[in-house]
Amino acid sequence: MLKFVTSNAHKYMEAETLFKKRGIEISWEKMKYEEIQADDNETICRDSCMKLSEKLESPFFIDDTGLYIKSLNGFPGPFASYVQETLGNSRILEMASGSAAFFKTVVGFSNQKQIYVFTGILNGNISNRESRTNGFGYDPIFIPQGYDKELSELSTEEKNIISHRGKALEKFIDFLLSNGII
Repeated sequence: MLKFVTSNAHKYMEAETLFKKRGIEISWEKMKYEEIQADDNETICRDSCMKLSEKLESPFFIDDTGLYIKSLNGFPGPFASYVQETLGNSRILEMASGSAAFFKTVVGFSNQKQIYVFTGILNGNISNRESRTNGFGYDPIFIPQGYDKELSELSTEEKNIISHRGKALEKFIDFLLSNGII
C-alpha cells in the first residue's frame, strides 16, 4: 500500500479524502523527519525522499509546502512551518495584511528507483483578519484568488478542488494511474 509520510494529521486527512475520491487507499506513516534548509520546496522534497528511501521499503510520498508573500520578498517561503510555530498568524497579519501571496506544495514520490515531484500553486492574498473557522496553518489568514473569504472558511471539498495541495496531489494521482503504479 502507498504510504504518505507526514507527522501532520491535517495534511493526511486532506490527502486521504482526495485519494478515496479516486478509489485509492493510502496509509499514514506518521513520522517526523529532518529536512535540509533550502530556498525552494522542490529541493527540500527531493532530498527528503532520497533520505527516506534508505529507511522505508514500500513506495511512499511526502509533501513540502511554502507560503510566499510578495510584500515580504517571498518570506516565509519553504520555512512556513517554522515561521508558523514561532511567529504565528497574528504576526504575519501585522507584517503583510493585504499582500499578494501564494502557496506552493511539492509532492515527492519515491518508488525506491526514482523520485518524482508534482507541484501545485494557489494564488491569493493575506487577509486583514484571522478567520475563526476550519483549517490549519495559514488557512485562516489566506484568501484564495477569486474568493472573498479565507481558505479556512471553505468546505474540505471546495478547498481540495482549488488548493495547492489538492492540485499537486491530483497530478500525482493522475501519474500513478496513467503509469499503472496503483
